[in-house]
Amino acid sequence: MTPLRLPLGDLTIDRVTTYAVALPTRRSFGVSGGAVAVAGRPSIRVLVRVDADGVHGWGEATPIPAWTYETAESIVTTVDRYLAPAILGRPAWDLGGVDAAFDRAVNRGFTIGAPLAKGAVDVALHDLLGRAAGVPLGTLWGQRRRETIELGWVVSGQSPAEVGDSVAEGVDEGYRAFKVKVGLHDEETDAAVVAAVREHAPAGAPLWVDANQAYTVPAALRMSARLAGLGVTAFEQPLPANDIAGLRRLRDSSPIPVALDESLRHPTDLATFVRLEAVDIAIAKVQRSGGLTLSRRLCALAEDCGVQLMGSGLTDSDVGLAASLHLFAAYGLDTPVDLNGRQFVESPYAGPTVTIENGTARVPDGPGLGVEVDDTAVRKLAVDVLEQRP
Repeated sequence: MTPLRLPLGDLTIDRVTTYAVALPTRRSFGVSGGAVAVAGRPSIRVLVRVDADGVHGWGEATPIPAWTYETAESIVTTVDRYLAPAILGRPAWDLGGVDAAFDRAVNRGFTIGAPLAKGAVDVALHDLLGRAAGVPLGTLWGQRRRETIELGWVVSGQSPAEVGDSVAEGVDEGYRAFKVKVGLHDEETDAAVVAAVREHAPAGAPLWVDANQAYTVPAALRMSARLAGLGVTAFEQPLPANDIAGLRRLRDSSPIPVALDESLRHPTDLATFVRLEAVDIAIAKVQRSGGLTLSRRLCALAEDCGVQLMGSGLTDSDVGLAASLHLFAAYGLDTPVDLNGRQFVESPYAGPTVTIENGTARVPDGPGLGVEVDDTAVRKLAVDVLEQRP
């Protein structure tokens, strides 16, 4: 494909289109709030296409009501009825102006307001600009420190007796790092699951856990003591996102570093936790932070404040996967990341796309995100999530 090279200043947003697509599910996956993917049922993702003067780009939203409040229905209607009208006719390059227009259309409450919907449009604009310039996002940003990103294999929902099979499957596929979802059982069982992963994983394999806000402060303190003995490297989001006092107390007493995910919707959230000395590790997550524009600000702030960065995703298909890889490569993340989309869902709409070998993803080199989306395949996969059901 010959890269496009068009004057970025001349591109005006003229169309925003949403497609809710039903993707094949490879395995079941759950978090403490409930199911994320169920084997045998399609997984719904919302793809957003933005057009500007003959150039287009793609973004993705992953509706996970068990993790946050946005559903497939709300993402489609938010983009179609609020975000798209707010940016039609705007310059495609004006990402800061788009972000401000989004806040006027759907304002912030405690969170940034519809981050998954906003993030899909923001990523699509980045893809569009990279395609127009004929360069990958790292070149567009002037920032790409890595060519590959190591992924972690996710263990979620299994009993201690079942963990061995899941770990063996990851090892067979070349993964050398493991993340365990906790908070799905009682404390004893959670600890036993993590111990079983450590037992079956290769010696010295990086291992971290994610509670997705499931614990109280006393429970998190008890768990952190247990996890330290298992060589766990990070305890991710053990407490509710807005429990700042509890996270400060936990960070002061935990023998392992406390990582924040759901607490960091906006860069200003990270600033608050830094001022209160309530964070060890900041998790970069594109969709949670409303796209690449705010995610880059959050990552830069973490670097400037000396806060360690780790990376995560939302069980994205390949469009979202590529966006995260570009972000993590720009900031040189050298610890394994939780980009688990390929483990749980397929992306039949993607042609040339992200390459993953032995648990390591190569950052795409093509223009924009570097993922070629087949429009015909997208339309075939599309479903009407707003259809009235009896």
